[in-house]
Amino acid sequence: MSASGLAPLSLLEVGRVNRDGDVASALACARETAQRAEAVGFNRVWVAEHHNIPGIASAATSLVINHIAAGTRHIRVGAGGIMLPNHSPLVIAEQFGTLEALHPGRIDLGLGRAPGTDGQTLRALRRNHAAAERFPQDVLELQALLAPPQPNQAIVAVPGAGTEVPLWILGSSTFGAMLAGELGLPYAFASHFAPQQLHAALSVYRQRFKPSRQLQRPHCMVGVNIIAADSDEQAQFLASSQRMGYTNLFRGSRLLSQPPVDNIDEFWTPAEKASVMAMLERSIIGSPGTVRRGVEALLEETGADELMVVSDVYHQSDRLRSCELIAEATGLQPQAA
Repeated sequence: MSASGLAPLSLLEVGRVNRDGDVASALACARETAQRAEAVGFNRVWVAEHHNIPGIASAATSLVINHIAAGTRHIRVGAGGIMLPNHSPLVIAEQFGTLEALHPGRIDLGLGRAPGTDGQTLRALRRNHAAAERFPQDVLELQALLAPPQPNQAIVAVPGAGTEVPLWILGSSTFGAMLAGELGLPYAFASHFAPQQLHAALSVYRQRFKPSRQLQRPHCMVGVNIIAADSDEQAQFLASSQRMGYTNLFRGSRLLSQPPVDNIDEFWTPAEKASVMAMLERSIIGSPGTVRRGVEALLEETGADELMVVSDVYHQSDRLRSCELIAEATGLQPQAA
């Protein structure tokens, strides 16, 4: 538990493109949100890699990280995550070595093995499904490229070598948990959209953890949707945008984010509602009091060291307010630069 609140809270950013905006405005909002998160005491802002999704502007993840880091002063900024099978470890080492040179001591590199897209787009990225099978080896290769170069090392990441940018393993199953434990790396579980294996993954990670040069004891981050407003009713209203977004995914429709609606039951079918709410069951939605109780219960249940917050709200003013209320509810305090 953090001395300045219930636990460190971080924020996940995807550069959500709204129906009333465009990519430029989405990226401007992402930077503004990071600035507000920094001001109220959030620990990190991470950017997620997705491709060929009209409503998400974070495909060029390292560029978005630089955009956010350049507009903030001390909050950590990183990837949550880079989908490593889509990339050469050398290229990622060079990109994040460059980010570390530009923003020393502020860069995180979370790694996932999912493609972050569909099979056709995966082929357009010049990758194949088999690349995911190399994920453990690619993590080790990337780790070596970020370490100090060895004598006579033929391939050196420039920039990158010697920066030792902190690596995280991300996951929505026990595979990533096992790998993170074996390598002695911090682990982040995506319970904000895949909550079913949360407890199993945390248990595997803690049981398999081996101390490493980077980390001496297990460190777990748990993803959680939190939407805060001045009342429970207002927060539930704001949450309808995210729920419609997931419903559209089930329908195979990749649409821009939609404004909230008063009666979402007019939008989805009972079957769609059941599927979406199962994905979003680890959501905390409500007034500051509701948010605090929900966060306290989640930390008690999971023993998480940190929470990664998704506050997916349509209007920027409401999202900024949500961040402020979450910080207020959980006792965050601005960090010294």
